[in-house]
Amino acid sequence: MSKTVNGITIDDTFAEAFGMSGTGIIITADSMKWAKIAATVATGFGTSVIGAGAECGIDKELTPEETPDGRPGVRILIFGFSPDALIPQVRNRIGQCVLTSPGSACYAGLKAEKTMPLGKGTRLFGDGYQTAKKLGDSRYWRIPVMDGEFIIEEDTGVTTDAVGGGNMLILGRDRAGLLETAEAAVEAIAKVDDVITPFPGGIVRSGSKVGAKYAGMHASSNDAFCPTLRGTIKHSELAPDTLAVLEIVIDGLTSKAVADAMRIGLKAVTDIGAKRGVTRITAGNYGGKLGQHHYHLKDLI
Repeated sequence: MSKTVNGITIDDTFAEAFGMSGTGIIITADSMKWAKIAATVATGFGTSVIGAGAECGIDKELTPEETPDGRPGVRILIFGFSPDALIPQVRNRIGQCVLTSPGSACYAGLKAEKTMPLGKGTRLFGDGYQTAKKLGDSRYWRIPVMDGEFIIEEDTGVTTDAVGGGNMLILGRDRAGLLETAEAAVEAIAKVDDVITPFPGGIVRSGSKVGAKYAGMHASSNDAFCPTLRGTIKHSELAPDTLAVLEIVIDGLTSKAVADAMRIGLKAVTDIGAKRGVTRITAGNYGGKLGQHHYHLKDLI
């Protein structure tokens, strides 16, 4: 049975999420500005494994006291279906977007029993002039570049216990108010460690369903939540006054991190949403048949 919190209806349903593999990478630079530039570019086109190959985002900013080289830094997270699927994503994103960024360096951002290559491929850019140095249990590569050297750790940790696809659908009768509410939820979720919201600004307006009537399409528009289709399709999920729907998707290194992020995001929506035209919160699932992880909204409120 649904419940009402601060004037917003919370559906008695669950978000269905999937097991994934995930890794963390620390990017440092001479300033936070350049660390964030490198991190932002490296995580670009990282919205959904359906079409982007990986789901990526910035987890948190790091102070000089928190980074391996005592400079400002950012930790990014990259998620994929398997460790093997992550290898080319990490290699290409680091090689094209971090190696090329002025003053950058790159280090392991996840300690785990399993590891995957971080600098093993990128080091070859040194064309034989690269050198290695081992400090403790870690090996670092020094690659000559035109502004000095690019330092990169050889490996980073990888986990197969990550979760992708935690989600909430926020419905409202005012588009501007709905977006403002979703932005507040994303901002609150950003304070949770070990999670990202991989879509643009953390928000997706093109929620999808599995399959399509066209060959070659693995997903298609979630028509039941499209306001312009209300009244023209057999089953619409929308009330007559629903003008728009926005979704927040959450990936995390652990199931607990995803649950914590959903709890904080839901609170942010229910705290301010009613005054901004939000009427209802629900979640996307496939009847529990596809994803291993189920996050029941009623347990997170």
